[in-house]
Amino acid sequence: MNNVTTLAPAAGDQDREMLVGNKLRMRRRIRKMSLQEVADISGISIGLLSQIERGSSIPSLRSLQQICHALGMPIAWLFEADAADANGVVVTQSTRRRLDLGKNGMMKELLSPDTVPDIQMIRIVIHPGGFSGEKPYNAKSGAKCGVVLSGTLGLEVEQVEYSIPAGDSFAFDATKMHRFWCAGNSPVELIWVVTPALY
Repeated sequence: MNNVTTLAPAAGDQDREMLVGNKLRMRRRIRKMSLQEVADISGISIGLLSQIERGSSIPSLRSLQQICHALGMPIAWLFEADAADANGVVVTQSTRRRLDLGKNGMMKELLSPDTVPDIQMIRIVIHPGGFSGEKPYNAKSGAKCGVVLSGTLGLEVEQVEYSIPAGDSFAFDATKMHRFWCAGNSPVELIWVVTPALY
């Protein structure tokens, strides 16, 4: 049973719960997931998820962990300062959200605000030996493109491999099977753009 209370919190707590709820709702919409899908994965009822999104219930840390796992997001994102300015246009360097995929030798920084879910810009650093995964993958829709800033990117699209050095760029339909990796002994840094947003 989830540890939750519906007692009216203090004003400051209520503001925080509304902020957390808004972030969870936005992330769910970016991932194009229904409340039912999140409920099925997280093991939390639809009713409780709805209350959390509206800020009318205070979830336990365990509940938040389960929801964030279902949404594919680090729980720390819920408590970071907003990455975008008040108008949801500019993301400052100091507030970029980061995903450290240590096991794959890769780090991602989100450069675009959540307020524009139709597109997302990501800075990716892949260390030697790092890769997106053993097997190619694809998305249900959208497109991907990018430019390599330093190092050499290995990219496979539909079983065709490319070696992309610094200064070169690429684009492909996201429904095509693909994977990517650091080619060489130096880290590769690139700007990766996807439609729609992934995170």
